[in-house]
Amino acid sequence: MSRKSPFFIALILITALFSGIFAIPAGAEDGKIVKAVDVRGNKTVASLTILSKVKTQVGQPVSSPVLNEDLKRLYGLGYFLDVRIEQEDFEDGIKVVFLVTEKPILLEIRFEGNNQLKKDQLKKEMQSAVGDFVDQKRLRDDLDAIRRLYEKKGFAEAVIDQALDVNPDTNQAVLRVMIDEKVKVRVKDIRIEGNQSIKTGEITGKMKTKKASWWGLFHSGFLKEEDVDEDIERIKALYDEQGFSDVEVTQETQPLEDGSGNVLLKVIVNEGKRYLVGNIQLTGNSILSSEEIAKSVKMVQGKPFSRRGLRLDVANIQDLYFEKGYLSAQIRSESLYNESADRVDLSYTITENELTYVERVMIQGNTKTKDTVIRRELRAYPGESFSGAKLKRSKERLYNLGFFEDVRFDTEEGSQSNSRNLVVTVKETKTGEFSFGGGFSSVDSVIGFAQVRQKNFDWQNRKTFTGAGQDFGLRFEIGSVRQNAELSFTEPWVFGYPYSFGFDIFRRGYNRSGTSGYFFDQTKTGFDLRLGKEFTEFDKGLLMYKLEQVKISDIPADASQDLKDEQGKNTTSSLALTLTHDQRDSVYNPSSGYLVTGTGEVAGGPLAGDKDFMKLTVLGSTYFKNFDVMVLELKGRVGFVDEFGDSVKVPIYERYFAGGANTVRGYRERRIGPRDPGNQEPIGGETFWVANAEETFPIYPDLIKGAVFFDVGNVYDQVDDFGSGDVKSGVGFGVRVKTPIGPVKVDAGYPLDDVPNEKKKMRFYFNISQAF
Repeated sequence: MSRKSPFFIALILITALFSGIFAIPAGAEDGKIVKAVDVRGNKTVASLTILSKVKTQVGQPVSSPVLNEDLKRLYGLGYFLDVRIEQEDFEDGIKVVFLVTEKPILLEIRFEGNNQLKKDQLKKEMQSAVGDFVDQKRLRDDLDAIRRLYEKKGFAEAVIDQALDVNPDTNQAVLRVMIDEKVKVRVKDIRIEGNQSIKTGEITGKMKTKKASWWGLFHSGFLKEEDVDEDIERIKALYDEQGFSDVEVTQETQPLEDGSGNVLLKVIVNEGKRYLVGNIQLTGNSILSSEEIAKSVKMVQGKPFSRRGLRLDVANIQDLYFEKGYLSAQIRSESLYNESADRVDLSYTITENELTYVERVMIQGNTKTKDTVIRRELRAYPGESFSGAKLKRSKERLYNLGFFEDVRFDTEEGSQSNSRNLVVTVKETKTGEFSFGGGFSSVDSVIGFAQVRQKNFDWQNRKTFTGAGQDFGLRFEIGSVRQNAELSFTEPWVFGYPYSFGFDIFRRGYNRSGTSGYFFDQTKTGFDLRLGKEFTEFDKGLLMYKLEQVKISDIPADASQDLKDEQGKNTTSSLALTLTHDQRDSVYNPSSGYLVTGTGEVAGGPLAGDKDFMKLTVLGSTYFKNFDVMVLELKGRVGFVDEFGDSVKVPIYERYFAGGANTVRGYRERRIGPRDPGNQEPIGGETFWVANAEETFPIYPDLIKGAVFFDVGNVYDQVDDFGSGDVKSGVGFGVRVKTPIGPVKVDAGYPLDDVPNEKKKMRFYFNISQAF
């Protein structure tokens, strides 16, 4: 079957469509009553199916526009080669007859000549299937898909064609796919010729095509025409970056003489002249100074001239004006080649136009989330001038909700020349979860859980309970060490005001275990009430009251008397204030910015309860993006707790511990710091500090990340001891994997310092827990 140009194919389809649409009798008499509707010519498609798709009905007047729409609908079914309409006099009215010619039914698909690839492999690439109506466009797509598969498998010279044999009596067709596989072609070597200024290794490093490695273990070396075409463009771009804007790149393949069918790929480069940037001229700018604009451009005098670089610089200048609200600013660039001096003089002509204002904000794409939930996160308002900084912050806030996988901002014409409408388009992601399952962690070994969670909850929406931005969760967790149950709810905007309110009801238990660092059983049962307020764009506060009963039991007999005195039940009544300054670019996956949060807590005293203590914990983290894809996180934590009033010491369950997966890796859980004099088990301290440095890098983008880290810190018995003694540190590496059942985190840490009763060895920390 010969291949037709897309224009020719489109012309045939349009002609066929319009021949049907206008296949209405010239004598059609609009206004006469339809007395009957009939279908003729159909063999496979039932008449009732066809009649159910048309709007022409018995008892209604004949209407040419309605008949035209009926024809379009019938063609749209994809069942018919031709559809026509006839009108016949019938019982003092009109009988409308739809005359259809059905497409053939695909009876069989036969493959001929496929020796290297199985029939099932080829069928998987095809859209057409036995029993379908024959669709010519689908057949062409199938042919292209099979060609691509053969090329992918190394048969770059394979010839694939097809023929359709139609039985006119049965209107059934047999599709024959005829294949001449030729020989598998591998690139045994790549030779670069003509390159004087760029090393061969740098060029081949940019190429998608690779020569076949030993037994194809690392690179198959298959010759693919589309990859070679892309390689030529990549090499041109590489030369353009270094000033060779006239470079010419061609390629040719030479069969090897060994009869294997493999080839030598030759890439021929004609570098041409290398041009540097000459004089740079700016005209028309008054809002932005020439110095401001110069800071945004990468091509400066004496540096290599690049066409791509020029386009990027124009875009950078455009972005500067956009940041200031001048959306209609126009930047025109000109490049004047000075052949004798090998220089390119650049000029930027700027037409700033008027400041642009937001007329309306329109939201689209949200099928579950209420408009108000989105609008309250936006920092661009009607009547204000456009601001790139405000739009950037608006996008960050929308992503931080966790409701959307994509957020886009566009503009459309407003009613005035200096106004535009802001169009916010969101693509919602799954925010609800009903899951049960199990997993593993280095603390519990095996853990099971059941959870209901909706991050975009709406208690007033009784149909779907989604859309208002509330957070609701119910979770049960049972492991060999932990037994937890928790019910939580948060309303981020109370009665339409920027105050958050929430509560948690919980039971959290830890069993005595060496892996967890608990040498006694501990159970906390209680609730908390939370009230929050956002003070500025980056600052917020949270006030929390908590009432809980803590039970300590199963303390070993060889423990000191001080520890044995902790056994029993105690009630803690506390009030905590948390202040947060958050300038990270993302809550979920930060790559720049920083976070500082501090929590002060008071328990007992006027709040009653059995224990009186004061606690202050401060956390800070900062993020740096390097090499475009790697992120360095530096994090530090410090805490102090002290008793007051009737209490003579801080209870063990309020003291600080370190060591393990979340503090200093390389050590067992809670093993850094003071020990009980009786049995040498960890008892925590009244003060601590921990610092972490972790560099993450992509192994497989968006799925697998690698990490290297260094952790350091210590725990001190008394507040006055802070900073004394040795510190404990650990180094290691890890991976972070995003899987369909949830995130997987694995770390391997090695301790650099000695800890009493602990072996100095590599320790692994892992966590897998999410729905099946």
